[in-house]
Amino acid sequence: MKIQLEQIGKRFNTEWIFRDVSFSFEENSVSAILGRNGSGKSTLLQVIAGNLHPTIGSVSYIHDGKIIPGDQIFHYLAMVAPYLEIIEDFTLKEMIEFHFSFKRFLPGLDISTVTGLLEFPAMKHKQIRQFSSGMKQRLKLALAICSEVPILLLDEPTMNLDANGVDWYLGLIKQFAGNRTVIICSNLHQTESAFASKSLHIEDFKK
Repeated sequence: MKIQLEQIGKRFNTEWIFRDVSFSFEENSVSAILGRNGSGKSTLLQVIAGNLHPTIGSVSYIHDGKIIPGDQIFHYLAMVAPYLEIIEDFTLKEMIEFHFSFKRFLPGLDISTVTGLLEFPAMKHKQIRQFSSGMKQRLKLALAICSEVPILLLDEPTMNLDANGVDWYLGLIKQFAGNRTVIICSNLHQTESAFASKSLHIEDFKK
């Protein structure tokens, strides 16, 4: 899916977070939104996801040559972000079942294979509240990346991951994120987005 930003800006009260952002996220590509903490990366990603409306400008979504209405874009994306929670009263199995009652598995995947990808099968029947922060982040990533959607939005995807977890994330992206539009929000020069083919530096659009 192609996502086109046309002169968009977002303001909270009298403060502009960014202005005049024009950028094309191409189909079947990986792009990065880069900037320091607090620079507006997450706000821009929420605008792209349809969770926030831009104060000015427009966002267009084109899939298979058709325009997708903004209020329907949630059907076409999966998102990982620090502010998006998982249900900690659920067991791992229950959380996977719940998520995939709304999204379809990628072809060839099911509850068993997703559980195996997480690499902590002993936790299958334990409540998520017993997971470490790194395990919870792995679960968020697996749920999103293993969903059959054309758009993946990943906000600081390696947060709470140790070195092994970062390698796991990179392997998951390499294995399953192809042929999709992937947008990664990251601090500058982070491994999590080093493989992106295009970058948008959000601080270039502060006025």
